[in-house]
Order: sequence, then structure tokens, then C-alpha cells
Amino acid sequence: MNVRLIHEFRFEAAHRLPRVPEGHKCSRLHGHSFKVELSLDGAVNPDTGWFIDFGDLADIWAPVYNELDHRYLNDIPGLENPTSEVLSAWIWHRLKPILPSLKRVTLFETCDARCEYEGG
Repeated sequence: MNVRLIHEFRFEAAHRLPRVPEGHKCSRLHGHSFKVELSLDGAVNPDTGWFIDFGDLADIWAPVYNELDHRYLNDIPGLENPTSEVLSAWIWHRLKPILPSLKRVTLFETCDARCEYEGG
């Protein structure tokens, strides 16, 4: 049996978008309460009855969380222009090598605006 598991994580961070048109509100320093959903596909182990232990997934997420939480995103290499699009891809590239079952990173910048990245 194959399943798709989704686990959400949160972090707080500040940023500004240096490449938006002059006068755009996002060019000013501001912060977000980001939510990240990691979607994974895989086969359920018939012995354990699960695909992956959510605790193991939290351990894999922890180093990325530590890089992002309560940080100024623009100071992080690769996030000099930290749009939702750039940030979701950055998270993907951090996690995919150690989490091959990762299928999608969904980054919520606000409660009603999100970006989904599926590699490529």
C-alpha cells in the first residue's frame, strides 16, 4: 500500500524583497509566521504499519528549522532575494538529498498565500 504523508512545521523569520519595483511594500523589512508542509510518498511497511515515523521527519527538519527560525532570511546564502518561490525551492534542495520520498514543499507566507514546489 502506498500513501502520501503530509507534516507541517512552522518558523518565524524576517526578510525584505530587494528586487521588487520601487515603492513596493515588500521592499521594506517585515516578518512572517511561515508554515511549511512537507509531502512524502511511499510504501507502508507491513510490519510497522507506517511509512515513516513523524519523529524521524521532525529530526530531519530540525537543521533547516535552525537555519531559518528567527533569522533575517536575506543573510542566508541562497536567500538573498527570499521570495516564497525561492524559499520553497531552497527548502526542497536542503531536504531532498536526505529525504528521497519528498514530493512537495508547500510554503505558506500568510494564512491565504502559499507556494508549492515539486523539484525541477
